Amino acid sequence: QVQLVESGGGLVQAGGSLRLSCAVSGISGSMFNINFMRWYRQAPGKQRELVTSISNGGRTNYADSVKGRFTVSRDNAKNMAYLQMNNLKPEDTAVYYCNALRLPAADYWGQGTQVTVSS
Repeated sequence: QVQLVESGGGLVQAGGSLRLSCAVSGISGSMFNINFMRWYRQAPGKQRELVTSISNGGRTNYADSVKGRFTVSRDNAKNMAYLQMNNLKPEDTAVYYCNALRLPAADYWGQGTQVTVSS
């Protein structure tokens, strides 16, 4: 059973920074076999949206709203993924979810961690 646990959320003032972590457990083989690690977020009353993704080889993609401010990374040896969030804005306030995709059909989710950015 693959499990994902997010941590690092909290309350921060606009312009501040947070670093989210995602610990992955229960992988039968290498973390490299998790093809994509992704971060999603969902604000109250809004749809869940993809924030960023990183492939097993380190290729990244970012939503336009976070480009230049957020950085995603992964450490396959430590079974970890990270989201460094800088210059946070109130509109970044949401529950952030870690997601892992192992092709062709395995998709796993964490429980979420709250990020609140005050004005």
